[in-house]
Amino acid sequence: QVQLVESGGGLVQAGGSLRLSCAASVSIFGIDYMTWYRQAAGKQRELVATLTTGGSTNYAASVKGRFTISRDNAKNTLYLQMNSLKPEDTAVYYCNAGVRARDYWGQGTQVTVSS
Repeated sequence: QVQLVESGGGLVQAGGSLRLSCAASVSIFGIDYMTWYRQAAGKQRELVATLTTGGSTNYAASVKGRFTISRDNAKNTLYLQMNSLKPEDTAVYYCNAGVRARDYWGQGTQVTVSS
């Protein structure tokens, strides 16, 4: 069982920055991949960024160049640095971890970007 706890969300003006954190209850060395998703009100959940154990990253086109996914192995924590935020980035952001073909989810953290 893997528990994920997100933090770092909040209200920010357009053009501002936030850093989300996702603390895992297990060593992230044992996690095959970790992903940030987001879900805006009335919309489907969408992939934001993925980081594999090997260090490969993948970003949604809408955030490429503005968001950076990274991890701190010693803290078993995944991060999402979000810069140049736009109102359309407003959503609940979820951390996801894939471990031996099972998916685990955090509870989500709200990000609101005002114009």
